[in-house]
Amino acid sequence: MRLTIRDPTLSPIAEKVSRNERLTRDDALALFGSPDLLTIGRLADVANRRSNGDRVFFAANQHLNPTNVCVLRNTCVFCSFARMPREAGAYTRSLDDVFAEADAARDNPTREFHIVGGLHPKLRLSYYLDMFRGLKQRHPGVQIKALTAVEVAHLARLERMSVSGDEWLAVHREAHALGIPSNCTMLYGHVETLEDRVDHLLALRALQDETQGFLTYIPLAYHPDHNELGEALGRTGTATSGFDDLKNIAVGRLVLDNVPHVKTHWPMVTPFISQVALTFGCDDLEGTVVFERVYHEAGAGTPMWLSYDQIIALIRGAGKEPVERDSLYQTVRTFEDWAPGHASVRPEGPEGPTFAIAHRPRAQARGSRRLPVLSGVVDSAE
Repeated sequence: MRLTIRDPTLSPIAEKVSRNERLTRDDALALFGSPDLLTIGRLADVANRRSNGDRVFFAANQHLNPTNVCVLRNTCVFCSFARMPREAGAYTRSLDDVFAEADAARDNPTREFHIVGGLHPKLRLSYYLDMFRGLKQRHPGVQIKALTAVEVAHLARLERMSVSGDEWLAVHREAHALGIPSNCTMLYGHVETLEDRVDHLLALRALQDETQGFLTYIPLAYHPDHNELGEALGRTGTATSGFDDLKNIAVGRLVLDNVPHVKTHWPMVTPFISQVALTFGCDDLEGTVVFERVYHEAGAGTPMWLSYDQIIALIRGAGKEPVERDSLYQTVRTFEDWAPGHASVRPEGPEGPTFAIAHRPRAQARGSRRLPVLSGVVDSAE
């Protein structure tokens, strides 16, 4: 490929990309360590176009968070969403409340419920099964994408089921063996090293070689507000840089050569960084979302939802072709004849007492506590 490369250490990597060769650990470290962001982006764009052309996917989805009560409240120092059972702001929705919240967005073209929450010490598997059945009865045309690997492992312990080996990888491996595809993530921008990032990506790639069960990779930017780690590091009110956000998208695309899609999570990094990411190896703009709580409680200043018109405008503004997908990346519709102003999320958004953000008070970081450096594979919000 003809490419002006400012950082000569990237030249052999560019040759590998042009030959569609797999990158090594040293290659990945060189990419993360290089300041030549535009070259890295161009290489990732080449890799993405091989599989996805100019298509950019998105989902018409709504987020549901049944509870923020979590047994990891005092140990998961980078989370701003979790509460202890009697802590101010703690909530656990009844099933009727969950169904009412889902119904509140009925005017929107919702085709996916994205359901994640805290690790509640008393909510058993039956609560979630009844929730899924009730949502399907009320919204038969809406797919359900639910529970992180950490939530599945927690429920297995509550039900006295066995979870062996590395829990995060074990849960995904078992899901893939059952024919259930999943997504993989990496939380970045906290206390991890570049080596941690690379080893995390290589662990994901190795499992994908084994199972072919991951649909998409989602890098997740750490937000430091309203959590203990952010206060201990003195980073309250800051965020990851656009440079690092784009680099994590691009390196993820180049290293994870066996994962079909790479998603940018616009509620975390802003719609504008996400739009630029569409030329840095990314082919998924997340979706309409409709009331994202987890990252907004950590200080995200982005909108709570985007309309069809806004999503399509962002994708077309990057010179790409918008494609609405379902949870399994099957095409729902394309937009050659799209007329703005149709099937949009209502401007005022959903209404009701459950649609509110209540930030946690000061996390009261304990100065004598040694905060962990997170290495290897760690789960985050997906």
